[in-house]
Amino acid sequence: MTQEFILETRGLTKQFRGFTAVDDVNLQVREGHIHALIGPNGAGKTTVFNLLTKFLPPTHGEILYRDKSITKMKANEIARLGLVRSFQISAVFAHMTALENVRVALQRPIGTSFHFWKSERTLDHLNDRAMDLLDQVGLAEYADVLTVEMPYGRKRALEVATTLAMEPTLMLLDEPTQGMGAEDVDRIVELIRQVAKGRTVLMVEHNLSVVSRLCDRITVLARGAVLAEGDYKTVSANPLVKEAYMGTEVEEEEASA
Repeated sequence: MTQEFILETRGLTKQFRGFTAVDDVNLQVREGHIHALIGPNGAGKTTVFNLLTKFLPPTHGEILYRDKSITKMKANEIARLGLVRSFQISAVFAHMTALENVRVALQRPIGTSFHFWKSERTLDHLNDRAMDLLDQVGLAEYADVLTVEMPYGRKRALEVATTLAMEPTLMLLDEPTQGMGAEDVDRIVELIRQVAKGRTVLMVEHNLSVVSRLCDRITVLARGAVLAEGDYKTVSANPLVKEAYMGTEVEEEEASA
C-alpha cells in the first residue's frame, strides 16, 4: 500500500449567501486507504462530496488529484480520471434489468451511451464483462431481474457494480448503508472491503459500526470544518468528537466491541 496522497484539498471552502457550509477543509486521502467522512447532520459532508465531484464550485481553495489541480475541471472530466461517485439514494434504472444497468455504465467509456437508435444486440459484446461485475457484487442470479423488483440492499450492490463499470481508481461512496437492515449492512461492508482491493475509497457514512470495521482513517467534520482526524480508536476517544457528534453512539459501540 502506497503512502502517497491520491486526493487532497487545500483550504476548501464553500459559502452560500454568507453561510459557510465548508470551512477551510484540508483533506488528505492516502492511496489504497478506505477513508471516511463523518459528522453530525449539517456538518458539510455531502457538500464536500459535491465539491470534490464538481457538482458545486468551491468559493475558495484547491482540489488536487495525484498532485495535479482538478479545481476547475468539470464532472465528466474528473470521472474520466477515475474519480467516480455513488449517491446517497439508489441511482439505477428501475425498469431495466440488473444486466442492462451495468451494460449502460459500461458504454460510457466507449462512447456509445446515447446511441439509442442502435439494436440492443450491438451491446451483446458487453454481456460477459457485465456478468463478471454482477458476479463480483454477488448479483449474478439477479442478472435478468428488473431493478424495481430487487430488494433495497441488492439495488445498492447493483449501484456499486455500475460504479465499478466506470473503472474507478477512487470511489466516492455517499451513505452506502443508509436505510439497510443488519443483514444488508453486513453484505455491503464485505462488498466494499472486496472492491476496495487495489482501489481507494472515500465514503460518507453515519453507521459507526461500519466505519470502525472498514476504515483506515476518519475525518470528522463539524459545522463545515475539520474537528478531528485519525483511526477509529483515536477519533472515538476524542472528547471534542464525543461532544459534537458521537456521544452515546461511541459508548454503545465500545460496549458492544
